[in-house]
Amino acid sequence: MAGRSWAYPGGGPVNPGDNKLDHLVADPAYSRGGVFRATLRPDGLWDAGLLTTEGSDEGFALRAGDVLEARVRLPTETGAWPAIWTWADGGQEIDVFEYHPDNPDLLELSNRVRGGQRYHRDPAIAPGAWVDLTVELGSRSVVWWVNGQRVYDDHRGVGRRWRAYLIVNLSVCAGRYHPAPDPGVSEMSYEVSRLVVRRP
Repeated sequence: MAGRSWAYPGGGPVNPGDNKLDHLVADPAYSRGGVFRATLRPDGLWDAGLLTTEGSDEGFALRAGDVLEARVRLPTETGAWPAIWTWADGGQEIDVFEYHPDNPDLLELSNRVRGGQRYHRDPAIAPGAWVDLTVELGSRSVVWWVNGQRVYDDHRGVGRRWRAYLIVNLSVCAGRYHPAPDPGVSEMSYEVSRLVVRRP
């Protein structure tokens, strides 16, 4: 499903309480072919792409034991906030990754279900870089791999009964925690060239 998620108040299209300038749109041009775009609107918000399995015909949900693999090209523009994450029932959030170009060598990896976070720094992480991600969604530990290297075991896990929808999106920072877009910038993007869920 494009352009709507209950992770945003009322299902969207905006979420200013989370320091976001995005205005979700269902237009397939904002997520076509795995390229997630955001463009500046006259009102200062940004039309932005989001895809989720929440509300889809299939209703696909990740569950404990699944392994998610993704290949992404990070954005270059200040203010871009790409992420792959999960959501259900007001929570159940696992952040496969979040990225902000103002911290150019850092990925944020988070288990918000049972607690646990790692700021992973690596010279291979950079604006415009391609990054391979693998996340094992274990009931007792969530494990992150970045570019083939095991970088974080949270030893918390998601629990045996965990279920959550998948979200892929490009948000835009409003400036509270990370800088807002530079003046004169009117478009940004990041790419997800591969996204696979393996179920044992």
